[in-house]
Amino acid sequence: MKKQQPQISEDKILETSWELLGEEGIEKFSMRRLADRLGIQAPSLYWYFKSKQNLYQRLANHVSKIIVDEFHSEGDWKEQLAGLAVTVRSVLSRYPCSTQLMMMTLPHEPDIIRFTNRMLVCVESTPLEQEQKIQVVTTLVNYVFYFVLDVYQHERNVSAILKAREELPGEVMIQLLDSMSETEAGLFRRMFTNGLFELMGTDAAFEFGVKLILLGIEQVIKEQEK
Repeated sequence: MKKQQPQISEDKILETSWELLGEEGIEKFSMRRLADRLGIQAPSLYWYFKSKQNLYQRLANHVSKIIVDEFHSEGDWKEQLAGLAVTVRSVLSRYPCSTQLMMMTLPHEPDIIRFTNRMLVCVESTPLEQEQKIQVVTTLVNYVFYFVLDVYQHERNVSAILKAREELPGEVMIQLLDSMSETEAGLFRRMFTNGLFELMGTDAAFEFGVKLILLGIEQVIKEQEK
């Protein structure tokens, strides 16, 4: 009796893609691995997605839709941008490799366009020029992307080190700093030993970065109004 192929759908493919990305990262992700996880032949996937890039586009679109759905605008433009940054970080942190996917894809999907448009709406009330508004949202979203990506990569690096039973990054750093002179690394050494670098990746660090961006935007507006 011929073995029956498992029932699959676009939603099932997307769900399984997130699982695979979470387990192996985007570097090892492939249509063949995805097909194996689904229990189907790789060519069957191309009935739903014509290429891996097309699948990436749909995953990025999925993330964009969730961001738009979860973001609720309140207050002035600064409060809206701050709230948007928090929402984007929250969603990206929940979906493995979503930051890389957002950076690797083009805005050729409806919800990616809605996400971009929603960011622009936040600054529509400001007196900035149109090209400056684009730069504002690009700067903010790039900050969030790289903040989330840095935390993700740090966690993967630490996990790999622990798995290989190598020295922890902190121990290696102390050894390196001890080998350097006061002129070369004095200030860095004091900050490191005082635990200031442990703030990296925290809510406080994220909020401070957003504050810097918002203050910079506000300063540009004040200078233009003179």
